[in-house]
Amino acid sequence: MQRREFITLLGGTAATWPLAARAQPKAMPVIGLLGFGPPDPGALGVAAFRQGLRELGYIEDRNIQIEYRWADRKPERFPVLAAELVALKVDVIVTAGGTLAALAAKRATTTLPIVFTVVGDPVAEGLVTSLARPGGNLTGLSNVTTDMVGKWMELLKQVVQGVSLVAILLKPDSMPDGAREVRLKEATISARALGLQLQVIEARGPADFDTAFSDMSAKNTGALVVLTTPAFDLERQRIVDLAAKHRLPTVYAPRSYVDIGGLMSYGPNLADLHRRAATYVDRILKGAKPSDLPVEQPTKFELVINIKTAKSLGLTVPPMLLARADEVIE
Repeated sequence: MQRREFITLLGGTAATWPLAARAQPKAMPVIGLLGFGPPDPGALGVAAFRQGLRELGYIEDRNIQIEYRWADRKPERFPVLAAELVALKVDVIVTAGGTLAALAAKRATTTLPIVFTVVGDPVAEGLVTSLARPGGNLTGLSNVTTDMVGKWMELLKQVVQGVSLVAILLKPDSMPDGAREVRLKEATISARALGLQLQVIEARGPADFDTAFSDMSAKNTGALVVLTTPAFDLERQRIVDLAAKHRLPTVYAPRSYVDIGGLMSYGPNLADLHRRAATYVDRILKGAKPSDLPVEQPTKFELVINIKTAKSLGLTVPPMLLARADEVIE
């Protein structure tokens, strides 16, 4: 080949490079999802989030990718898993492992957008500056309002006639110390207003459940409020079974406990909160900043009552309360 012909050919090829680059399809966005449990994209919250994406036109592996990282019930793994997602340079991190997952993601990056799906009090727990103006790189959805504990105790007092001692079962390391103190202070004030004594029972994991319920029975606890966390949710059948074994009327936030035999639940629809997290991801991928997206609190709450469980405990649910229920399980 003559030198002039080679230069001409090279020049022609080089001229096509920008056109070829423009023709390359843009790499699809990547979501990093940080989950609490064992690997299961079909788990309730994660499945609801994926449904929300589909409703917005995002089809996994077609126009969006999801990098899953699972803690396998070991929250101490969250920091390493969050760092992996940051190293992958995902477009947004979604945490589906409660407060500890959100905190791990926050500590891993100050630049990548983070959407938490369900946390308790994101201000008290140090995730955002305020609900209206989160600041920083985090936003998302909270599943608790300030008067929730009082509502749970009020429900128990209506159903359990003459109850005087109510326990709260919590996982002490599921939230920062300051947030836990705020929650317990609210519980103490609510109990006092209702003329109840409050008993705080801690369980760091499944190994503590038997002792916790035995302690409540030994002290003649009349009713129980479970402050649910992802760790408790994965063990909900065991918690429900222990409550039945010790004949302890119990109220929960998620209805999933009542579906498997729990007495009552009052709280937001958690699947809906996870589904709505997809809206935040959509807006962020379209250019919105997390700091400009207010944290949403639940506005609609469901009351679900299991009549079969009430009867097994020898309880009569007041007709007015049954009329208020969104669903009564026979």
